[in-house]
Amino acid sequence: MLAITNIIQKIRNTVRYKLLVLVLFPILLVMPIALVLAIYWGANFSYEQLYIKVNTDLSVSHDVFERIKRDYLNTLGKTAESYHFRSQLSADNSKSIQQQIHQLQQDNFFSYIHLLDSDGFIMNRPSDTHRRPRQSSALDNAMMGDPSSGIEIFNVEELSAEGLSSQVDLPLIDTPRARPSDRIIEDRGMMIRALYPLVNERNEVLAILDAGVLLNGNFTFVDVIRDLVYGPGSLIEGSIGTVTVFLEDVRITTNVPIRPGERALGTRVSNEVRSNVLDQGNTWIARAFVVNDWYISSYEPIIDIDGNSVGMLYAGFLEAPFRQSLINALIVLIFLFFALMGLTALVAVKGAKSIFKPIELMSSVVQATRKGQEKRIGEIISRDEIGSLASEFDAMLDLLNERKILLQNWAEGLEEKVDERTAELKHKNNELMNTITVLRKTRQKLVVAEKLAALGELTAGVAHEINNPTAVMLGNLDVIIAELGEDLAPVQDEIDLVVDQIYRIKDITNNLLQYARPDTYAGYMTDTDINILIEETLKLVHHFRSDIEYNFDLVLEASLPVNINQQELQQVLINLLGNAIQALPEENGSIAITSRDISKEAVEIIIEDNGHGMNQDMVSKAFNPFYTTKDQGEGTGLGLSISYGLIRRYGGNIEVTSRLNQGTQFVVTLFCEAVMIEDEEMIQEQLEEIEAQSIEG
Repeated sequence: MLAITNIIQKIRNTVRYKLLVLVLFPILLVMPIALVLAIYWGANFSYEQLYIKVNTDLSVSHDVFERIKRDYLNTLGKTAESYHFRSQLSADNSKSIQQQIHQLQQDNFFSYIHLLDSDGFIMNRPSDTHRRPRQSSALDNAMMGDPSSGIEIFNVEELSAEGLSSQVDLPLIDTPRARPSDRIIEDRGMMIRALYPLVNERNEVLAILDAGVLLNGNFTFVDVIRDLVYGPGSLIEGSIGTVTVFLEDVRITTNVPIRPGERALGTRVSNEVRSNVLDQGNTWIARAFVVNDWYISSYEPIIDIDGNSVGMLYAGFLEAPFRQSLINALIVLIFLFFALMGLTALVAVKGAKSIFKPIELMSSVVQATRKGQEKRIGEIISRDEIGSLASEFDAMLDLLNERKILLQNWAEGLEEKVDERTAELKHKNNELMNTITVLRKTRQKLVVAEKLAALGELTAGVAHEINNPTAVMLGNLDVIIAELGEDLAPVQDEIDLVVDQIYRIKDITNNLLQYARPDTYAGYMTDTDINILIEETLKLVHHFRSDIEYNFDLVLEASLPVNINQQELQQVLINLLGNAIQALPEENGSIAITSRDISKEAVEIIIEDNGHGMNQDMVSKAFNPFYTTKDQGEGTGLGLSISYGLIRRYGGNIEVTSRLNQGTQFVVTLFCEAVMIEDEEMIQEQLEEIEAQSIEG
């Protein structure tokens, strides 16, 4: 739509295009109409000729079909009227008759031949004595002395009686556009049946020769018709002629290919063709999609001896080569049309260009100048008024360009000064951003240090304030115990409970101090065999729970020694194993302990239990100080936090993964050469300094 609008605008605003429209409009209007009419007439005429040809092909196929039926009857007649056959029949020589019938069947490819008596019973085969063949109006006519040949449809029982049922069964193939059907197999047979009566001088029927040719799968039959109808030179190169016999709408013999080397047996005709030919009894001629390609097709009904439409005869040829030939011809026609149109347009354009070129150049220069581009008309061959105007126009543009250069030089000087000031501002801005970044990082470090200092001051103060009363309490209890002596027996349990609780308070304060000042409790580092340390630790934790039975699964494969304080690492293992034991179920509890080398410089200890586990919220808080998942009074919540701090102080790490009701896994990673974390050392020093200041105060 936009392109059309642009063209209309050009025609309105350009003299050259107006002139071209006046010259080319008659040609552009008449020639396309002539081309469309030629294409339409050529296509219709070509297809009309193809339909006439296929109609002729169908007529020839029909005549060949009828002639073949007559030939089968004539063949029976020659044998029946021969002297040798009649003499043997009169002599009742059954053996000779059977030999002649057998030879006749082999020579002419009959599917079966029976010799019937005047009552319609089979005579020539002892096994079929007293059996009647298929009953039909043709047989009744033959018993009256009238020979005939025609199409009959045999059912399964009748085919089985002739020993032909195995040749008929044909699976039906789903075919697009076919009429819907519940049938999946075609088990009926289409038979060309010829009946020739043998009569005496008094026109009395002595016997009847009954012969049939089964058309199902009879490729010789359709190939003979095809070779007669579509002989050499009857079709253009690339096309193929095909003939098909249908039983109702099913292809029972055909030379239409479904794929290379395979015939389209079992496929069905479209519902449109079936309705016109079988249901209405019409001849159908048109282009049709046959199996897998388009054919110029013709169909006519096949009428049985009773006058019923029982099938169809098809003749047709492949459309594609004819269509391609037509397309090629139309392409040549279109090419000639556009060549002529192009030649005409070229002459008109050349003529208009020689007249209006100077004006168009001036117009283009004006448009370029308006956009800020430098452009000139240049040398003009024409020396008329338009040529002189173009030369003067160029001179005027040169003068304007000189003025433009002066203005541009002044503008460039101004831009340089602006660039200098802009660069200075950018530099100052970058310095300011760097300063802000440094301040932000410094503030974050100060916040972290302040939090750690507050925590250290709190823990140290709490531990200091609690230790003094507990020491006094223990001392007074010792005095009471010594003074009472044996009189202490009635309250011995209560005294023991008080002592235990005081010691528990001391353990808690020791843990607080250890958390606040881990360096104070750090021991000497030695090369430690973690496998031996694990086995020794197991002896210390067996008594943690006596109410359940559980087992340890050990896979100790680590071979590298670890440089660490053994007591601190053992404390970590006791904490982890103790937590695992406390989390075990009451039945089938197990803890898997694995040690292994994960590189040449590090080892890994994995402790995994099948206990109650933790959800993701619990996992995220597992190493927080004073956080515990145990019941109230069973833990302080410092074990994992202290363990994490100890391992991190030596450059290692502890990771935890857990699923609720499925178990928990702790992975401890240790390096063979301990690397103390500098940031943590700095923080510990700050905590100690803060604690010392608080004590002095």
